[in-house]
Amino acid sequence: MNYDFDLLVIGAGSGGVRAARMAAQMGVRVAVIESRYLGGTCVNVGCVPKKLFVYASEFNQSFKDSVGFGYTVDKSPSFDWPTLRDNKTAEIERLQGVYQGMLENSGVTIINGSGEFVTDHSVRVDDKVYSAANILIATGSWPVTTPIPGNELVMTSNEFFYMDEFPRHAVVVGGGYIAVEFAGILNGLGSDTHLVYRGEPVLRGFDDDIRQFVSEELIEAGIDIHYGRTVEQVEKQADGRLLVTFDNGQTLVTDAVINALGRKALVEPLKLDAAGVVLASRGHLEVNEHYQTNVPHIFAVGDVIGRVQLTPVALAEGMYVAHHLFSQDAPRTVNYGLIPTAVFCQPNLGTVGLSENDAAGQYDRVAVYVSRFKAMKNTLSGSTHRTLMKLLVDTQTDKVIGCHMVGHEAGEIIQGLGVALQAGATKADFDSTLGIHPTAAEEFVTMRTPTRFIGRTVKSE
Repeated sequence: MNYDFDLLVIGAGSGGVRAARMAAQMGVRVAVIESRYLGGTCVNVGCVPKKLFVYASEFNQSFKDSVGFGYTVDKSPSFDWPTLRDNKTAEIERLQGVYQGMLENSGVTIINGSGEFVTDHSVRVDDKVYSAANILIATGSWPVTTPIPGNELVMTSNEFFYMDEFPRHAVVVGGGYIAVEFAGILNGLGSDTHLVYRGEPVLRGFDDDIRQFVSEELIEAGIDIHYGRTVEQVEKQADGRLLVTFDNGQTLVTDAVINALGRKALVEPLKLDAAGVVLASRGHLEVNEHYQTNVPHIFAVGDVIGRVQLTPVALAEGMYVAHHLFSQDAPRTVNYGLIPTAVFCQPNLGTVGLSENDAAGQYDRVAVYVSRFKAMKNTLSGSTHRTLMKLLVDTQTDKVIGCHMVGHEAGEIIQGLGVALQAGATKADFDSTLGIHPTAAEEFVTMRTPTRFIGRTVKSE
């Protein structure tokens, strides 16, 4: 068959752009279809703007901390939301241009518009049909919404980054990393912040010690957490504010309600039936070890496959597909069991490897090392924020199988430990590594006595 392209990518997010660029550099004909913005969720309404807002929200605490170090703060700092919002938007637009340049310089054809399948080898954009030997679906995900009365008054993470006015009072719905980060941003910037979560504590899926510690720190920071609650209705009041009704009948008046209940695979516009691609029961695309759908020449990576919704994972998956299709070299597989990640709550959370519960179910005997302390900076700042560090060690092999931290720059520290775990570091390797003094990070190489033991063969120790 004489196709227009060797690879046609639908979606110019992290995974799609990486696959397109790598494939084009291997000398094949590549096009990428994008209907919204280059860079996908991460660049436009995810990681990048989120981190910029986190930086902004941390200044408030820094101003308070400075007093203990001899600074005089004559008056309360004045925060201007439009300045932050618009400076963020300018940076996003710059990054969109960077992505466009990367694609064009790699020889990738950019097709603007929304793609839908015509056959398993062809996709229509507006009134033109493009054919390809291989097609990669990288359309990402979209915020989950709930069909409650007044849902049109509730914003999602997409709108959060472009609010016209900063809310002096806000309700964030959810308990995952997006909800926790948004609550921290709003609280840090001065909003009276309420977090509504149907469970307890926050951050389901993370290590239990971490979950409990973060929950306590959020409350200590001034965030009002409503555990075991859901929002049943939102009504606009005469003064423009919003009346929120919870499932127990209690109400709360607020300026903004932000739904942060997670994201689902964005597949509706694709008309997958025309290509014969089958969706999994939970609405995402099922793929094999080579990221092939049930149609062998149609691949999928990133949020749309329902595995791990993280930018570096999508990048690695996109790289795999490009090498699998067009390179003589064996592609590097993605190690889903060892993914370093961070939640930019305040203080930050960083983690790599197994949680304590998972380790207990997979190993016979695991040594658990836990350290809680006040960081050196806070001895003078007066801040009550604490730090938690945790190591999990398989006692049979001495390998470190989990590292967890809540504290300042946790993500930066855990990134380095991710390399150590990837290399198979043991507790003896940690113990023989000299610490950098004085830092919080040195605690990871000075924890000598296990706090407890867990595992399949451990009853009580």
